[in-house]
Amino acid sequence: MLNHYISEQTFSKIDYKDVPLPTGEYENCRFLHCDFSNSSLAQCQFSECEFIECNLSMTKFGHTSFRIVEFKDCKMLGVHFEECNEFGLSLRFENCILNHSSFFQVKLKKTHFKNTTLQEAEFSNADLTNATFHECDLTRAVFNRTILERTDLRTAYNYSIDPEINKIKKAKFSTLGALGLLDKYDIVIEKE
Repeated sequence: MLNHYISEQTFSKIDYKDVPLPTGEYENCRFLHCDFSNSSLAQCQFSECEFIECNLSMTKFGHTSFRIVEFKDCKMLGVHFEECNEFGLSLRFENCILNHSSFFQVKLKKTHFKNTTLQEAEFSNADLTNATFHECDLTRAVFNRTILERTDLRTAYNYSIDPEINKIKKAKFSTLGALGLLDKYDIVIEKE
């Protein structure tokens, strides 16, 4: 049961580490420079909200709903998105740090990742159909039985994707980036 319904409000420079955000439904709200690190957003619903320059590292997302939610310039280390409510899940990330975060079995169709660092992120069994990784660092990100059909990775870099265990039909890669599809073979490719 949600305690609060909050609409069209801006929350600025609030530290939620000691006193968590009240459980409720937040619609068309903006969170600016807030610190949610090591706190909980469990059972909260966010619809058409923005998180700008917030720290959400290690934040707990137990059944949290994110419907058309955008994260800009946020630090989100070690976040487990598989704990979110899948119904209506719609996310967008721009200039974020998502290192060590997990999207295990999460449906992320049409999700946009722009200028985002996803080092050692977990995408096993995730559905990234039609997702876009624009200028994203995917160093040691894990793709295992991941659906990458029609996913745009043309400007992404440092990824290693095994085409034999991932679905990559119609995915887009740059010529140089496509070398990340051969990593498992441990071969040397030299420019002529």
